[in-house]
Parts: sequence; structure tokens; C-alpha cells
Amino acid sequence: MNVGFGKLFISRFVGIRLLPGQVVALAALGLIVLGACLLLLPFATTPGTNLGVIDALFTATSAVCVTGLIVMDTPQDFTAFGQGVILLLIQIGGLGYALMATMILLLLGRRLGLRDRMMLSETMSTMDMQGLVRFVKLVLLITFTLEGVGAILLTIRFAFDHPWDTAVYYGIFHAISAFNNAGFSLFSDSLISFQTDWTINAIVTTLVVLGSIGFLVFEDLLDNYRKTRFRFRTHTKLVVATTGILIAVGTLGIALLEWNNPATLQSLSIGETFTVSYFHTVSRTAGFTTLNLGDMREPTLYFLLILMAIGGSPGSMSGGIKTTTIAIVFLTIWSMLKRDPDVEVFHRRIPPDLITRALCLTILALALITGMTLLLTSTESQPFLSLMFEVTSAMGIVGMSLGDGGTRSLSALLTDFGKVMIMLSMLLGRFGPLVIGLSAVKTSFHKRYRFAQSRVVIG
Repeated sequence: MNVGFGKLFISRFVGIRLLPGQVVALAALGLIVLGACLLLLPFATTPGTNLGVIDALFTATSAVCVTGLIVMDTPQDFTAFGQGVILLLIQIGGLGYALMATMILLLLGRRLGLRDRMMLSETMSTMDMQGLVRFVKLVLLITFTLEGVGAILLTIRFAFDHPWDTAVYYGIFHAISAFNNAGFSLFSDSLISFQTDWTINAIVTTLVVLGSIGFLVFEDLLDNYRKTRFRFRTHTKLVVATTGILIAVGTLGIALLEWNNPATLQSLSIGETFTVSYFHTVSRTAGFTTLNLGDMREPTLYFLLILMAIGGSPGSMSGGIKTTTIAIVFLTIWSMLKRDPDVEVFHRRIPPDLITRALCLTILALALITGMTLLLTSTESQPFLSLMFEVTSAMGIVGMSLGDGGTRSLSALLTDFGKVMIMLSMLLGRFGPLVIGLSAVKTSFHKRYRFAQSRVVIG
């Protein structure tokens, strides 16, 4: 009788049809809870470290969302086991954005039906539903290849300062953290001690850029290489062009704003100034730092805040509004100023539905950042700009922070309520757009009627 009841319960439970967005959200939450439980184990932290439940959940959330905001000093407060748990959460969380739904379905032994393929297409930000299995293999190949190459190069560099076993560990950890745009470091000062180290700067920024441009770009490059035709998609051209413009404008902007700041760039040479400025422009999606952000001037911090809000590209390890989204917004404004009815780029016309979606995503992101910042100002005693910077970093899953005056993020100074709100911001930034997109995947619904148009005065 008990066996029959158990079978009935299991069949009822398995038979529950969750929405795709709910499946992904529950899987992410489950991973966070599991990671927090592992971090709470006695041998996950160093002796004398007091890790509370909220701080464990915060660390796990930051790792799964590949954000990098920390309320504990990663190299000092966690043992090798704890650091390994964080690294594993980063890897699963980074791949999970593109592959979580696929892995769940394959583990459950389900065939990929039309709805499933629609879900996977939205999850991985692909152009269509064809070649999804091939695309998944490509994502895995690119990820582990680039992480492997990065780990080897970083290991060689770290071997000059540390024993080989330590160098290998540091190389693997920072390569995975950099490519996944996570920003976690095994150095308490992030990478400040390597501020003028050309090798570290070059390797880390290259991994961050490659992890933030999106796998669709890699797929397009590979297709062109195989066919030797060099006819890149409009998406690839827009991503590369926008990324290049952001890096150029960001590097120049930070250099000019901080040029004569004695606490940051004034004492550096011209080459070192642009190296540091370039590093932080690229790291707008990752969170690594080579100087104390708290020493930057407020205009520079606000400029960097805007760069963080934009973030990386669709289908990548990074978050934010996305490069293509902000590009379409500016192209729409430019077309309106020219009184051109079409939004055009690279001799192609952008569909109206994409324009509407880009505008909605941008407004929604800015509204969430503003709303969360205003909420925290009523519960926390920190400066407004510092709180907005922290919220933007969380929602953009960046990891940059003005700090607590020590080795942790500003979140370490917040109340438990403030930490929970930052955790929520990280979840919204990482899985919010994904859940919204997946929940919206359904058969197109056509209204049987339309109201008459009516003009409204604006402006």
C-alpha cells in the first residue's frame, strides 16, 4: 500500500508541467542553496572565520551568477575546498546560462520537441532552432579550450612568483573566473598588485573580451572560416563594432577623467595610464580591478557605472543591457533625428519588434536599478552613488565595487536586508531576462480585432 502511494506521488510529481522559465529559475536556486550548504561545512572556511547563512548564500549567488561581489575575503576566509566550491559554481553558472535547460532535458531523457527547441533557442540566444546540438558542442569546445589556454599562460606567469603547484592552481582559477566574467580572485586586492604587469593585463583582458562577445560570434567566425566566404551576420558586425567603440570610448574617458588624479593615474606613465584605463573598461563585464575604485572621482565612477549597465553581448558569459540592445537604441534615435522611417545598420533594416524589445529592455533595466537603489537608500547608511554603483554592478553581474575599506565589496557593510536585495539584484540581472524570455515562449496569439488608431501629443 505504501509502495502504491509512493508510485502515485512520484507519477504526480514527475507529471507536473513547469514553464521553461520556472525550470531554469528553480535549477539556479537549487544550485545556489547546494553551494551555500557546501560553503557552510566546517572545512570550507579557515579556522576562526565566522560564515553566516546570509553570507554563504550571498557568496554562492555571486558565484552562480558569475558576478564577483564578495562579503568574505576569498583567499583568506575560504580553504582550498571552499575555493574549489566557488570555482565549480562559477563554471556551472557560466555555462548554465547557455546550457542549463539543455542539460536538464538530456538528464531527464526527454526528446527535444518543438517547445523545447523554442526554449533552447531563447536560452542560448540563437537565431533559430536549427543546429542546437551542434551549437551546444561548440559552446563546450570553445569554453574549455580558451579556459585551458588561458590557464596555461597564467600558470607560466605565476610560476615566476610562486611554486609550480600554486601557480597551476592560480592559473586555473583565474582563467575560469576571467573567461566566465566572474571577477573572483585569489588575491585579496583583486589584481591591484599586477597593475602594470603587461602579461597579466593582456591575458586577463583577452579572456574577459572573448567571454563577453557571445558564442554566436564564434559560430559565425567558424562558419566563415570553413566556407572561406567572409559574409558575416549583421549580429556579428554589430557586436564587434559596438564592443570596439565601447572599449575605445571607455579607455579614453577613464584616462581623461582620472588623468590628474593623484590617487589613481597621475603618477603613472602614459602607457601605464592607458593600460589601467583599458583594463577597467574591459573589466566592466567581469569585475577585476587594478586600482582602488574608491579613489576614483565621482564623474569617473558614474561613467564606469554606465559602462557596467551596458555590459556584454547576447549569449555570452556577461550580463547588462547588452551591446546590441544599446546599439539598436542609439540607431533608433539617430534614425528619428534623420526623420528616416527605417532603422538601418550595415545595409540591413532592423525589424520593428526588435526595436520595441530593445527600448523595453533598456527602460526596464534602468527602472530596476533606480528602484533598487532608492529602496536601499531608505535602509542603508551608505552614500547614494556607492549604493547605485553596487546595485548596477549586481544587476549587470559585474562585480566591481567601491569596497568596504578593506578587501571585500561594499555589500559586506550592508544589513542582512541589504545583502538580500543585492542577491535579488544579481538573480534579476543573470536570470531575469532569461526567465522572461522563456516564459514568453508559446504559440503566437493573434487578436481577432484591433482598435482604431489615435494620435497623442508627445515631447
